[in-house]
Amino acid sequence: MRSAERAATPFPLFALPYISSWSFSVVRLQKFLAEAGVASRRASEQVILAGRVEVNGRVVRELGTKVDPARDRVTYDGTQVRPKRKLYVALNKPPGYICTRKDELDRHTVGELLPREWSNLNPVGRLDCDSEGLIFLTNDGEFSLRLTHPRYGVRKKYVAIVEGRVEPEMLNRFTRGVSHEGEQLRAEKARLISANNSTSVVELELGEGRNREVRRLFESQGLVVSRLVRTQIGRIKLGELPSSKWRTLTATEIKSLLSQ
Repeated sequence: MRSAERAATPFPLFALPYISSWSFSVVRLQKFLAEAGVASRRASEQVILAGRVEVNGRVVRELGTKVDPARDRVTYDGTQVRPKRKLYVALNKPPGYICTRKDELDRHTVGELLPREWSNLNPVGRLDCDSEGLIFLTNDGEFSLRLTHPRYGVRKKYVAIVEGRVEPEMLNRFTRGVSHEGEQLRAEKARLISANNSTSVVELELGEGRNREVRRLFESQGLVVSRLVRTQIGRIKLGELPSSKWRTLTATEIKSLLSQ
C-alpha cells in the first residue's frame, strides 16, 4: 500500500457547509444528448437529423430544439435518455498528489481521495504536485471552462511561505508584472503577512493562473517557495476543510462562481 503525508494547514480559515445540490435548465437537444453520454455533440447532431431522437413522443429533426431535462422525455432509438447528475466537489488537495484521474507513473492522484463511483469527475484547472489547498472537481465541462479560461478572470488566492525576506517593493513589482522565462507574469494583489530574515509569508491573488505562476514570480526574484496553499477560488474559501477531504458545493456557491 502506498502512503502519503497528510499535512495539516496552519492558516486560519473559515468553515463552509457540507451540502449536495444540482439543477437542470433548458438546453439545446444536441448538448443534452452529448452530456448524457449518447455521443459527442457533433455526432448527436447527426442522429437528430437522421430522425433517431424523439422528444415527448415526437420525432425531432431540428437542431435548434431546446429541452428541459427535468420535464421532457427524450428517447434515442426508442430508449429513454436520462440526464447525468452534475456534481461539483471542493477538495483540499494535500502535497504529493497530482491533479489528474490517472497517472502512467503510478503517482498519487486527486481521484484517489474521492468515492470510486465519482470516477467521472475531473479536476478544474490544476495545482502542481507539491502545492496544496482548494481545487474543484466536476463532470460539468461548461463549469470547468468558466473557471479556467482567462477571459472569465476568476481570481484565486494563495498563501506562500517563502525562504528569505520579502520586501514590500518586491510585491509592488509583482502587481506591475515581471518577466520570467520569456513570459509576463502578474499578480492582481500581493500582501505581506509576515517577514524575517529566514522566512516570509505572502498572500497573492491571481487572475489568469499560469502554470506554476506563484512559484515563478518568486523565482524571478531569486527566492524559493517552500510551501504553497490555495485558499480561495472566486468567492469560495477553503475554510476548515481538512487536508485530503472533500465536500460538495452548494447551489448558491455554484451560481456565484458562474456569475463572476
